[in-house]
Parts: sequence; structure tokens; C-alpha cells
Amino acid sequence: MVLVLCILMSAYFIRGITGFGSALISVPLLALSQPLTFAVPLVLALDFTASLVLGGTNRKKAVWGEIKVLLPFGMVGACIGAYALLTLPTTPVLLTLGAFTMFFGFRNIFGLQPTGQLPRSWAIPAGPAGGGAGALFGTGGPPYIMYLTRRLLDKGEVRATFSWLFALEGGFRLSLFLFAGLLFDPKLQIAYGLGLIPMAVGLYTGNKVHLDMTSEGMLRVVGALLVLSGAMLFLKVAV
Repeated sequence: MVLVLCILMSAYFIRGITGFGSALISVPLLALSQPLTFAVPLVLALDFTASLVLGGTNRKKAVWGEIKVLLPFGMVGACIGAYALLTLPTTPVLLTLGAFTMFFGFRNIFGLQPTGQLPRSWAIPAGPAGGGAGALFGTGGPPYIMYLTRRLLDKGEVRATFSWLFALEGGFRLSLFLFAGLLFDPKLQIAYGLGLIPMAVGLYTGNKVHLDMTSEGMLRVVGALLVLSGAMLFLKVAV
């Protein structure tokens, strides 16, 4: 449990700096010692809480037009991802999660950030990809963030919009997990209660650091952590 809490504080420290990425950091590391059926619902519940906090403090900056387009597609993807989490064997899911994590890690390290505004029709693939990855891996942020950063110019708008989108879509995923019985594990409930403390500390300290770091530098740090966590998942499967 101590290891779980340390991982959570580190993950939410990153989210406090960048506005996203807590699940990308925490789920692969938690999956080294915990089953995905524990790690994914735990991080989802904490991310849902964090999104309500961050969204509430930046409510006026949220672009609700983008949320209304993404949300229905994200809910469809969440249904598919939740079903896959309960039915697919563990090994291929861990390998896919490792590849998924390392892809975004290398993308950040080498600064492979496309430019130019996307048409709104890109919400059709971005929504199901975000909802599905979120339910299956607990890491639905990258597809949403890639879409929003290509639609919105203001970083504050991206952060607030993502937080409210995740709060709404994440609440739907939580209801799916509740229906599937994944939230009734006493160990998970204890971990959630204890995890609120490192989550709050991580968000607070990360937000402080955010003011003194460049976006490019932080993306590379996050990228290195993602590559490392993805590689550790491959090692876990190999041994």
C-alpha cells in the first residue's frame, strides 16, 4: 500500500504540472504489482475526483462546445473498453498498454507535436479512442489531449475543458465499473480513501512547479517516465 501511495503522489505531481498524465504514469507502474482490475478503477476514481477539483477552479474557461461533441463518442468507447477489461486475457492487455505508453513517451521526448487546427470531425475517432483507452487502461487522456490541443489555442481552456470532459465521461465509466462490481473490493476502497492525500499533495506541489518550468521541458520529463514505465511492463510480461 505504501508503494501504491508513492506512485499516486508522483502521478498527481505530474498532473499538477501538465494538467493530464496521471493515469499514464500510475497505471503502468501499479500494474507491475497489482491486477488491472484494481489499478484501473482506483486511478479512475481518483482522476474523477481530481477533475472535479481542477474543473471547478477553472469552470469559466471550459469550452463546452467541444465537450458536447466528444462526450457521446467517448461514452461509446468506454462501454467497449470496460467489456474488454473484463473479458480479455491479461498478457496481451499489458503488452498493448506498454506499447501505448512508450509511444506517447517517445512522442514527448522527440517533440513530435503536429501543428494546425483539426476539423471538429476528428472528434469521431478521438472520442471512442479516449473512452475506450480510459476504460481498458485507465489512460484516456492522450487521445483527448491530442484533439483539444489541436482545437484550442489557450492552455487554460485545454486544461479546463479536459477536466470537465473527464469528470463527465469518467463518471460514466465509474458507473460502468460499479455495475460490473469492480468498485466493491475493500482493498480498492481503502486505497482510494488513503490515495486522496497523496493526490492532493501531488496536485498542489505540481501546480507550484508548473509556474517555473517550460512546457517543452516538462513534456520531455514526462516522456522519459512514460518510456520507463512502458519498458517495465514489457519486463513484467517477459519474466
